[in-house]
Amino acid sequence: MKFAFSTLGVPGLPLPDVLRLAAEHGYHGVEVRAHPEEPVHPGLDPARRADIAAEFKAAGVEVLGLAGYARVAAPGDDEPVVAEIRGLLELARDLGAPYVRVFPGGADGQSAEEADAVAARRLGTAAEHAADLGVRILLETHDSHPTGAAAMRVLGLVGHRHVGALWDVMHTWLGGEQPSETYAALSPYLGYVQVKDIASASDTTPLALGAGVLPLAECVEVLSRHGWDGWLCWEYEKRWYEDAAPLPGLLTAGREHLGRLLNDSA
Repeated sequence: MKFAFSTLGVPGLPLPDVLRLAAEHGYHGVEVRAHPEEPVHPGLDPARRADIAAEFKAAGVEVLGLAGYARVAAPGDDEPVVAEIRGLLELARDLGAPYVRVFPGGADGQSAEEADAVAARRLGTAAEHAADLGVRILLETHDSHPTGAAAMRVLGLVGHRHVGALWDVMHTWLGGEQPSETYAALSPYLGYVQVKDIASASDTTPLALGAGVLPLAECVEVLSRHGWDGWLCWEYEKRWYEDAAPLPGLLTAGREHLGRLLNDSA
């Protein structure tokens, strides 16, 4: 498996500094938060996109994926959501990123069946554009669809190889799903895995990997047992928790913790 971290952990940090952190601390890639308040977002012109791709290449660091904010099950018209996904896909293509993350985003009062159908319809529409660009859309286990079982309801309706799943280990745990259950549900669709740690279900302030309650060892063991060799990406949610410890000082220990889990699972 290869290791990455998300720029959600270093909000607003200039890209050269992000790449330096990845190289210095032994990470193979970076998940890039695609948002207007960050250095990378769909509003960039072609020249800046080319420059960013060149910066990653020169640093020897991969762009794991773009963490977008499209909410595919949200009520409303399809076209704005599909257009948002298309913009992310084109940015990913230009940067050389294989994946784009989207959220479920179903609303209160919306039935599960309606949310599933809306999400599947939009993802199916965007999937053809994704295929043309060679990028894969990943539905994260999050908000209205926090578990592998819930995400699978949507992905099974889509049935397109350019639409898959992003396993966020916190949300599946909060949803009461065991790692073996999540893997069984998502394995046909799995793009990569977001790892993190928290103190408890009621306190989701980000902690150093291994310092909290999330079943990281079990997750890695399940993945290893099934021969999965994709990416583990540390999503440290510093952007939402200003009092959390700065991520740069935790990066080496985090990578070493993941390495130990891999060795133990072997």
